[in-house]
Amino acid sequence: MEDSKVEESQQNLSEDSSQELTTTADDYAAEATSPIDDNTKEKGTFREQQEPLYSTFPRSQKMLILIIGSFAGLVSPLTGSIYLPALNTIAADLGVRTSLVNLTITTYQIFQGLAPSFMASLADTRGRRPTYLLAFSIYIIANLALALQDSYAALMVLRCLQSAGSSATIALGSAVVADMVTRAERGSWVGYAGLGISLGPALGPTIGGLLNQFLGWRSIFWFLLILGSVLLVIIFMFMPETGRAVVGNGSVKPAWWDLSLAQWLRIRSGHHFNGTEGVEEDISTINKPKKRLNPISSLRILLEPEGGITLGFGAIFFAGYFMVMTTLSEQLTARFGFSSAIVGLCYLPLGFGSLCSRWTSGLLFDWNFRRHARLLGVPLDLSRQQRLETFPIERIRLEICIPMIYISCGTLLAYAWAMQTNASLAGIEVSLFFLGLFYSGAQQGLNTLIVDTHADTPATATSANNLFRCLMSSGGTAVAPLMIEKIGIGLMGVFVSGIWFVFSPCLWAVLLYGKQWREHEKIKHEKENSNGQKV
Repeated sequence: MEDSKVEESQQNLSEDSSQELTTTADDYAAEATSPIDDNTKEKGTFREQQEPLYSTFPRSQKMLILIIGSFAGLVSPLTGSIYLPALNTIAADLGVRTSLVNLTITTYQIFQGLAPSFMASLADTRGRRPTYLLAFSIYIIANLALALQDSYAALMVLRCLQSAGSSATIALGSAVVADMVTRAERGSWVGYAGLGISLGPALGPTIGGLLNQFLGWRSIFWFLLILGSVLLVIIFMFMPETGRAVVGNGSVKPAWWDLSLAQWLRIRSGHHFNGTEGVEEDISTINKPKKRLNPISSLRILLEPEGGITLGFGAIFFAGYFMVMTTLSEQLTARFGFSSAIVGLCYLPLGFGSLCSRWTSGLLFDWNFRRHARLLGVPLDLSRQQRLETFPIERIRLEICIPMIYISCGTLLAYAWAMQTNASLAGIEVSLFFLGLFYSGAQQGLNTLIVDTHADTPATATSANNLFRCLMSSGGTAVAPLMIEKIGIGLMGVFVSGIWFVFSPCLWAVLLYGKQWREHEKIKHEKENSNGQKV
């Protein structure tokens, strides 16, 4: 009896507050995380009008697309790190100082950040497939020229062109996942799509060291030329268009020039272009960006309270990690006298840790999403998109992400002081493994959150993330050797982990207030759009 009175009073309270604030039914659903609503919400409150299938691609085809996107995403970090063991050899061959060759790493990182802003706008409006083909065409041309050049000036310019071609693959990989997978599963799928991103920094120095030692530094660029050509052919033959601005949920047939060879052959044989017989075309699922996109669109995300904080911390986080990665080869050579091939092998624990995190962290993010769905009393249909008005997506992602950031601070300190105190190689490698494990898990959560909160422009959101990470890391690359020279690698580790720790409360603010910031931004954009239509 008392329970029924409590429920009645709580319902009256929520109705009164909704009248005072003139909230809509969706706003009421968004408030379901409050303690008052937890015991009183009705399932009907959350049952939105039935939405169409989020994606009509069969699971087997999704997996094929994911594998292609993951290997394509390998190109960018692999190209950046494969170059590291050959720096001294290149400097000697071209007759310049090693510090000048190091500048090509900085310029590479700068273009890694700038180029995706242009490519992402194209991908979010014209589709993923033509952007992939354009990016790999630029990449192949750059590698051919790099393999044939013999001057420092050509090396500098062509590395920038190479970076411009490869950099878009990371943003495109996350965008493809957002096209096909709902938020409830996106944590693990983004992790799988990022397998290439995790393996690149580990495999790059290993492959580069072996090629440089046995075949010379030019063989590195011939290898990348072959890799890029193989991926271009695979994309041309098997990669379908997934962009929701072009094909919606996959049921809308793209233009003839945007069909893969496999789709063209299916049509010729009288079958559905995606192999999904009986699926009707649903034009209503086409989701074009609400605003006209341009390269400046990435910068606008920085001006959002939630987006700016998430991108800013992600950039600081990545810069500290990149300072470790770019100085590791020099530190190992100086302390142990290893050859370039052995130095490359020492990067493997870092990569294996990152690789493991793609499974462990992804499962944790998806588990936390299901946990919140149970708390809200919302039945999950993985074939249909979950509304951000219902789910506290910031809390879902950051509850897993923030603890990993604090553990990353500890693992970075362990690595830095193991190196500073001339500890055994085993101690250094173990700390690198755990740094890769927890850093990659935390970064995966931040990346997924950016995609979740910018569903209509996932490629632009990911390119914004890439822009600020690369610009910050280019500065870190330039500063790290100077810090090690002046204060030692141990204190550099203290400085970097201290910066991570000091700025981590910003993410707590996103966890607590991000939802209302996002809703405020949505209202502001709706007012701007309505005013623009009136004018």
